[in-house]
Amino acid sequence: MEEFDSSTINSRSSSSIFTEPIAEFSIFIDRINPILTEMKDSIEITELPALEKAIGSLETDYARAKAAMESQAIQSSPAKHIELLSQNLGRSLGLVLFAGHDLPISNKRKIEALCKEMMNVRFEFSSDQETEDETEYETEEEEIVEVEVETRISTFDDAILNININNSNEDIFKKALLVLSGFIMDGVISDEKIFDEDVVKILSNRLSSCKGNERVVIIRILRHLTLQNDLHKEKMKGSEFLSALVKSLARDVDERREAVGLLLNLCSDFEVRRRIGRIRGCIVMLVSISNNGSDDNNREDDDEASRNARMLLSYMSGNTQHALHMAEAGYFKPMIKYLTEGSEMSKVIMATAISRLELTDQNKASLGKEGAIAPLIEMFKTGNLEAKLSSLNALESLSNSEKNIQRLIHSGIVVALMQLLFSVTSVLMTLREPASAILAKVAKSEGILVKHEVVQQMLSLLNLSSPVIQNHLLEALNNIVSHSSASKVRKKMKENGAIQLVVPFFNEKDARIRTGALRLVHMLSEDIQGELIEELDYSQIRVIANIVVMSSSDRERAAALGILSNLPLSDRKTTEILKNENLLPLVVSIMSSLTPQNSTPTLVESISGVLLRFTVSTDKRLQRYSAENGVIPILIKMLSTGSEASRSKAALSLAQLSQNTLHLSKSRKLKWFCGAPSVDSFCEVHDGYCSAKSTFCLVKSGAVTPLVEILEGEERGADEAVLSCLSTLLQDEIWESGSNYLAKKSSVCSVIRVLESGSFKAKEKCIWILERVFRVETHREEYGESAQMVLIDIAQNGDPLLASGVAKLLAQLDLLQYQSTYF
Repeated sequence: MEEFDSSTINSRSSSSIFTEPIAEFSIFIDRINPILTEMKDSIEITELPALEKAIGSLETDYARAKAAMESQAIQSSPAKHIELLSQNLGRSLGLVLFAGHDLPISNKRKIEALCKEMMNVRFEFSSDQETEDETEYETEEEEIVEVEVETRISTFDDAILNININNSNEDIFKKALLVLSGFIMDGVISDEKIFDEDVVKILSNRLSSCKGNERVVIIRILRHLTLQNDLHKEKMKGSEFLSALVKSLARDVDERREAVGLLLNLCSDFEVRRRIGRIRGCIVMLVSISNNGSDDNNREDDDEASRNARMLLSYMSGNTQHALHMAEAGYFKPMIKYLTEGSEMSKVIMATAISRLELTDQNKASLGKEGAIAPLIEMFKTGNLEAKLSSLNALESLSNSEKNIQRLIHSGIVVALMQLLFSVTSVLMTLREPASAILAKVAKSEGILVKHEVVQQMLSLLNLSSPVIQNHLLEALNNIVSHSSASKVRKKMKENGAIQLVVPFFNEKDARIRTGALRLVHMLSEDIQGELIEELDYSQIRVIANIVVMSSSDRERAAALGILSNLPLSDRKTTEILKNENLLPLVVSIMSSLTPQNSTPTLVESISGVLLRFTVSTDKRLQRYSAENGVIPILIKMLSTGSEASRSKAALSLAQLSQNTLHLSKSRKLKWFCGAPSVDSFCEVHDGYCSAKSTFCLVKSGAVTPLVEILEGEERGADEAVLSCLSTLLQDEIWESGSNYLAKKSSVCSVIRVLESGSFKAKEKCIWILERVFRVETHREEYGESAQMVLIDIAQNGDPLLASGVAKLLAQLDLLQYQSTYF
């Protein structure tokens, strides 16, 4: 080593610039020289690379100190610079001691004392000259500091020092962190040194204040240390550090992966698990990370994080509160494990949570799929009263999922629920309400129809139950009879007097029970419209009409009107009762207030059914009463906004009205009129003066266009009724003018379209209409070509019952002789 000449400093001592810092630094140099000389002479450093490197670093610092002392700039501010030089030499000396810690170095304690003394040296900066020459010295100072930084951060002690005290220079901090990472990851630094320097505490304190890449390095170092020695974990238990670490779960992939790994290493401690679980959002983020690994496109890093997150969640699930938070986040394995293997109290806690958590339908389906239903049913069957109640409430919540309903039916729970409902044991009475609620949900599946005795049992329970249970039983019965495959069940119910049993509930004050009873009778009456009058007396019909008048519920009104629409149209007394109750003006008002946004399809369908009664063609006075109350605009509105069923019934009502238009129309040949009729009131079809209100004319009411639009649509359910309505414009007396009008409205092509794709009865009506239209030569020429291909196809491949009518049309088009065997 080049020996440092302290005479350089001593020579300055006699000058005016001699100061206390220079003198003290001279003493340090004098004390270091013999130490280094002895160490180099007594130790073969070439066989010890680390020690050789440390001594080389110290030699470099000596050279730098010599250069700085010979610089003229140091005269401007000696105290500040000499302090830095002293501290740097002290650190280099410490590194030499650390590299040779296993060697028998003489006077080691004295060397250690000198090292600490140099590193802790501090001088007061009070010289006026320092302030005056600060600008002059700045440039050279920066150059020296830059060289010093490079060397200083090449050692472990320098890295720790800069990480611990640096708060502004990001580059220095980053380099120091990388140097520290290299030392620790390579295993160069002993645990004793790491503990002595309090590395874990220093890194933990810096975690929340540094940037992303630096946070990743810190967490990676800490994660490595926890794997080397469990004692390091003790300094990572603090809530502040754990909170900062949890925040990293929401950051980028690398940081998230390292954070999960470190949390997993720490979670062997009960207190750490408890604290982690209390940090807001921690469990939610862990659940999210655990789900990321299920995506095949995710990186391997994500898979590692996902696996570790699932392991961490598994460790934390030993706390029931944590398991509940996991369930809230959509991670149900711990909850189901408690239901299956936990204590009785744990099972009750989890079952109660299922009934209270705001679970999505997907969550409920997931719980069922992952196995929650079986242990809940076991709790219901074998548990104490608290377990039974909590399990039933949980099953009621899960039964909102269609998939879970199937699982419940297959589990055989329906029989057990019915047995509970028939039980008279007082201690079990509190269980009947959730049991009936589950039955109502389960009844949404057609699978319940295999239990033939269930329906009759429910009916027998109606009069023996509380209002809440009655409501659930009526809901269950309505769900059962609404299934398309339940025709035999409905028939059996009617045979067993179900309607008479339910009708008394029409007088219930509880609107839910009343509505449930009305809906059930409505659905049961769909198949027995002609016989319904035998099931209801006229006083009950008045009750139903009064419900329509008094109720504000669309659902209740729809059910009540549905029952009334199923009563025989020929029963005049029923019509008179409804008329006296002012039902017609009310339903017109209701229908007028409905818009496509707020209308209920079942309500509109029920209203359209009731209007059929008030428009029967055999009662012109009743038709006039209906027209005066604004029925016709309502029927036309239904053609455009209602369902297939309501459009069909509206078209039939218009057809009934239109059948009498020809006889009500005033011929223009008549000379007696109270006043001159308007030119606009003349009808080209009926060859007279018409109006919607007085003659119920389809032409004047503007009904033809929406009727034709139905034929042009994709739905075919209302075709037959629409064609019946249009046929009233082709009566024998007006067939020619009616044909011309239909052609004018471009409806002939629509009729041909239905002939091609409609039902059998719709095709019959199309053939009847076309036969009249094609009597006019101009119409045959215009539409014959488009119709002939359809007619030929029906003749060859269609229903034989249509052959005769098709043959007549082909003959009209000169495509078949009238002598053909088709006739």
